[in-house]
Amino acid sequence: MKFNELFGDDNAVSPVIGVILMVAITVILAAVIATFVLGLGEQISSTAPQASFSFDYNDTANSLTATHTGGETLDNGTISVTGDYDNATFDLGDQEMSAGDSINITGVDQGGGDEIQIIWKEPGGDKSATLATWP
Repeated sequence: MKFNELFGDDNAVSPVIGVILMVAITVILAAVIATFVLGLGEQISSTAPQASFSFDYNDTANSLTATHTGGETLDNGTISVTGDYDNATFDLGDQEMSAGDSINITGVDQGGGDEIQIIWKEPGGDKSATLATWP
């Protein structure tokens, strides 16, 4: 038996590698196209912003100050203040809210069980997330 002929014959290697590469490229292209067709790309890009808030309640004025303590800058058109309160009013102020900016909410009763939530809503979309809750 001639072993040199077995190791020297590599005629079938190139077509096999070509077929494997073509299958791999087809699978990758199908995955990319399916991601865009099914809308998975939009779900990934529209996640809620990461922001943290601290709350400071003033007993004498029945007011609550919510301060943006860190995280992403928020567009005031995308955030709102909601909750279980009767006469609370608030002003979001400027166009953006970044770390250090505050929202002053008056008419809040801490003893009355009022609850305040800062909500983010996706612009032009139907997704929302609660960024902070008091108490």
